[in-house]
Amino acid sequence: MRISGRQTLIFDADDTLWENNILFERVIDDFTEWLAHPTLDPAQIRAIFDEIEAANTVTHGYGSTVFLGSLRDCFAHLNERPVTDAERAEIEGLAAALVRGDVELIPAVAETLDELGSRHDLLLMTKGVPAEQQRKLDVSGLGRHFAAINIVPEKDVSAYRALIARHGLDPAESWMIGNSPKSDILPARAVGMRAVFIPNVNTWILEHASLDEADRGVLTLDSFGELTTYF
Repeated sequence: MRISGRQTLIFDADDTLWENNILFERVIDDFTEWLAHPTLDPAQIRAIFDEIEAANTVTHGYGSTVFLGSLRDCFAHLNERPVTDAERAEIEGLAAALVRGDVELIPAVAETLDELGSRHDLLLMTKGVPAEQQRKLDVSGLGRHFAAINIVPEKDVSAYRALIARHGLDPAESWMIGNSPKSDILPARAVGMRAVFIPNVNTWILEHASLDEADRGVLTLDSFGELTTYF
């Protein structure tokens, strides 16, 4: 059943419009293999890396630079010594695709945005390093679909309140669309917006959170293309 009336649709970017975390996961897999730790298995190494990354994102934010720093910190921690220049270069080589800002669109994104833009107002809200996120958007070719681009350091309740004020939005007619329970769904609901949850199997572990299955303000879809059925 299609939702009546013109709505404001606010889109997440990473892992909603294009694949993102899978690139990081591939690097972590390659890093673990290259590390070849003599006593720890990949799951144990990953647990240590996740702890280091979680701490670094609190202090330094997001993006490939912070991620590379977490890899170096993990290497130093596991080997109990500083990273050499040669090892630093090896780690950076493993993450070349991230540094280049490669973009792989999720299926049906471009045509779905085309159709939705004919009926609704589209905005983009993504978190991360502004230059990095803008580069990915430029490479994607999707920027033309959005009336405004919002790149923020964190997508929390205060960021959503600021978005509402900045664009004069009516929360009751505004929808946040994304794959992250933590950053897309829960804070949007907290400020009175409705939300569309499109799960991505590669969603970053730090973006996981529990959703209320009884919350009728959240629409869960299996794919991006399904949006045109409801909007």
